[in-house]
Amino acid sequence: MQAALALEDGMIFTGEGFGATGVQTGEVVFNTSMTGYQEILTDPSYHRQIVVMTVPHVGNTGINPEDVESDRVWVSGFVVRSLSPVVSNWRSQLDLDGYLREQGVIGLSEVTTRMLVRHLRTRGVMRAAIAHGEAAHDTTALVKLARSAPDMSGANLVDEVTCPEPYHWTQASDPAWYRTHAYDPAGPLVVAYDTGIKRNILKMLTDRGLRVTVVPASTPAKEVLKMKPQGIFLSNGPGDPAAVTGMITNTQQLLGKVPVFGICLGHQILALALGGKTEKMRFGHRGGNQPVKNLLTGEVEISSHNHGFAVTADSNLQGAEITHINLNDNTIEGLRHEGLGAFSVQYHPEASPGPHDSLYLFDEFVSRVKKSFSAKLLE
Repeated sequence: MQAALALEDGMIFTGEGFGATGVQTGEVVFNTSMTGYQEILTDPSYHRQIVVMTVPHVGNTGINPEDVESDRVWVSGFVVRSLSPVVSNWRSQLDLDGYLREQGVIGLSEVTTRMLVRHLRTRGVMRAAIAHGEAAHDTTALVKLARSAPDMSGANLVDEVTCPEPYHWTQASDPAWYRTHAYDPAGPLVVAYDTGIKRNILKMLTDRGLRVTVVPASTPAKEVLKMKPQGIFLSNGPGDPAAVTGMITNTQQLLGKVPVFGICLGHQILALALGGKTEKMRFGHRGGNQPVKNLLTGEVEISSHNHGFAVTADSNLQGAEITHINLNDNTIEGLRHEGLGAFSVQYHPEASPGPHDSLYLFDEFVSRVKKSFSAKLLE
């Protein structure tokens, strides 16, 4: 059945539809990962985005229930060059077509994704409408729909993805993939703010002997402090970080009280809480192959990314030092403020799937948390 992607600048890409039928809008972005489409689909950071995969062949490993990053698909649409007609993996329980149909998400294949990605790199990411079925024939209407879609700048999407109430996370990683540690029910407590948190991040924390309580993004700092945590984690998530004003205020009220670690949106929230600024990038960083330089060690890490906003280079971070930069464009990828016991990275050290170069960041957070825990025991 015919399907189409219409960009707000009038460009039209047609192809074959799969997954659900209908029409949806979103910001069209591209991801350069060679694998991990299932994790991408279920990452809440992609809420209201239509994802284009640069790898040409997608779907051959199917879908399994173990590797999802949340309990649903969050992307608004999924565009690939070629949808694999064959699924061959011992863990697969469903093919990609059936999964997207089940989740109500439109897929588009047989698209010249190289041309589409080059266009986005030149013009920047933009709003789009994706259609599968009868609506795909009226491309004029689709362009008009794309132009009327909400812009990502100024959008607070955290309220749409955060958990409705607090919960405890105890699940560890599959030992087949990671060196795991036993969950410790008496270990230090970390409170994780859910602004779109990925499950593999939570597993990285419990793997290392931490007790983890996840709270909604709207939870006031004073309520979190009543839980007597030994650490605070600020998660990834979608939308414009500057619009998430409640989380910025919460972070400001928590700084200096317990160790704080932020990833992706959490990194941006920490920078804003310190007085910094963020800006929308032309096409962002999304992929599992981004080179980041650790300025503290001089080493280069290959890392996983998913962000369309960045901390500005001229940010006044109240004494925080820049610890990591992206070697492709020199954007800020990490910072720390030792006086306030906080640090963060823009990229994803949990990288599921992806490189493990940056797993040491979780070990560093655990070390800081355990020092805090030991200090509390001595009081």
